[in-house]
Amino acid sequence: MSYDDKLTHNIIGCAMNVHNGLGNGFQEVIYQRALAVELKDAGLEFIREQEVPILYKGHEIGTRRVDFLVENRIVVELKALVRLEDVHLVQGLNYLTAYQFDTGLLINFGGIKLEFKRLYRKR
Repeated sequence: MSYDDKLTHNIIGCAMNVHNGLGNGFQEVIYQRALAVELKDAGLEFIREQEVPILYKGHEIGTRRVDFLVENRIVVELKALVRLEDVHLVQGLNYLTAYQFDTGLLINFGGIKLEFKRLYRKR
């Protein structure tokens, strides 16, 4: 198992703790704050709402705030929706390409069960 796989596994575990503790029905920011507590308790380094430049052919064309950047390796995008749709997955994959990170997670706290997708940048 690669380091990124272990790291995403730990992040998903933290998200499960949050979902088990809060359930569904809150705004995204509430889950974001709770996940920050869990990540800290797990000893993971992270930056919340990190502004990251969006690059195109080596040129900065804008910025976007990622919900979490964990261990300066994993982009984590949170949602609080009834269910994830393809558009959210595509958005997450586009962020990886734009930010030039290899691995990400899309986590949805809005459903009855926690929903997550591991994301990998295409090369």
